[in-house]
Amino acid sequence: MFEKNKEQKPKEVWHVIKKTSYTSFENYSLAKTAYSLNDAVSFKLSLENLRDNKSETYSIATDVDTAMDKVITLHNEKVANDNK
Repeated sequence: MFEKNKEQKPKEVWHVIKKTSYTSFENYSLAKTAYSLNDAVSFKLSLENLRDNKSETYSIATDVDTAMDKVITLHNEKVANDNK
């Protein structure tokens, strides 16, 4: 009778991680969250172009399921293309 609104979560979640290196330690923080690999790469490249501190670097991270889905999809596409 009463249904709660269920938000659909995106299948892929990619995080752009900012690493700041100091003399005695490193600090990691979440710079941006994206819902596609293309957006994550775009965010990462933009952040790298805007940075003014050489001690800052950026990387992309995701959960294991998203990464494995991407690897499997790319593999299957390659196999399909090789068999044509």
